[in-house]
Amino acid sequence: MLKLVRTTSRKTGLPPGSPVFIGEKVAENFGLDMVAYDAENLSLSTPVRLDDFHLLKDTPGNTWIRVHGLHDAEAVDRFCLGFGLHPLTIEDILHTGQRPKIDHYDDYLFLVINLINYDEANKGMSMEQISFVLGPNYLLTFHEKNDDIFDEVLARLEGNKGRSRKMGVDYLLYSLLDRVVDNFFSVLEKIGEEVEDLEEELIAAPSPETLQDIHFLKREMILLRKSVWPLREIINGLQRDETAFMGEAIRVYLKDLYDHTVQVLDTVETFRDIISGMIDIYLSSVSNRLNEVMKVLTIFAAIFIPLTFIAGLYGMNFNTSQSPFNMPELNWYFGYPFALLLMAATAGAMLIYFKKKKWF
Repeated sequence: MLKLVRTTSRKTGLPPGSPVFIGEKVAENFGLDMVAYDAENLSLSTPVRLDDFHLLKDTPGNTWIRVHGLHDAEAVDRFCLGFGLHPLTIEDILHTGQRPKIDHYDDYLFLVINLINYDEANKGMSMEQISFVLGPNYLLTFHEKNDDIFDEVLARLEGNKGRSRKMGVDYLLYSLLDRVVDNFFSVLEKIGEEVEDLEEELIAAPSPETLQDIHFLKREMILLRKSVWPLREIINGLQRDETAFMGEAIRVYLKDLYDHTVQVLDTVETFRDIISGMIDIYLSSVSNRLNEVMKVLTIFAAIFIPLTFIAGLYGMNFNTSQSPFNMPELNWYFGYPFALLLMAATAGAMLIYFKKKKWF
């Protein structure tokens, strides 16, 4: 289960800007991949040795460097200092529990977002922090693990499809953010299917396990909302950015991306309302089932009360000849079957009465 808050106890007492990794180790090795491209050419260097990347960072044209394996705080710190990043930026990169945000520096823009993936095997979500550093002609991306989320963007660059190679690194940043937002739609589609299954289960046969699934899904929607809501603020901030890092031509694409983010957020809010209503439906279903059980028990009790009275009446066995209140049925040859028929007739009459009243 994803944690709502990640512990920061390892940073207690350390000065601001200390390069300490906060989070779970999700990659085995630290690694660098570099893509250098312009309108005509593209070169892919993978992997790049940490001691050699400074030879490539001044490559003419546009440069995209992907860094994965943030648990190696020393290597990340060396790499970031080589690019002249601020210590607070390095600290935020290594602290994987950061709230999505955007920071403006003199030499670059710094962004932090959360990538949400849906694990179909475990029916749950996983979250990964991705950090972006956008400079005049370079883009750095920092991943917790070496995943393939941006392979489609890389394929477009290699195939020289669309505007990827003709525009600058600001368009590359837009393309990566657009891929993250598209991934939210895929996650919401899977969650929508899970919500439909839970609704059917609630109507058919709700159980305590159903309530646990609802609470688990509600918890995941909280995490999803915490990732999407700040992302909308980030994209809106990029639209209004007045620095030279985001060109004027890119703003129309950011506006479209902002609309997609709002759509994702609306869907998240809709699912949250549906899931909150599921808890009420579950409680109502359990209450209705209890009422049905109590109604059946009450009907049986109401039927057996007069039968118990009849059985008790004929079980007194008063047979005293001198008494003026002698029970004549005690010595009657058909007394026993008469008592049984009387009980059956009483029970049948009560059932007919209950049926007419529509009590069952």
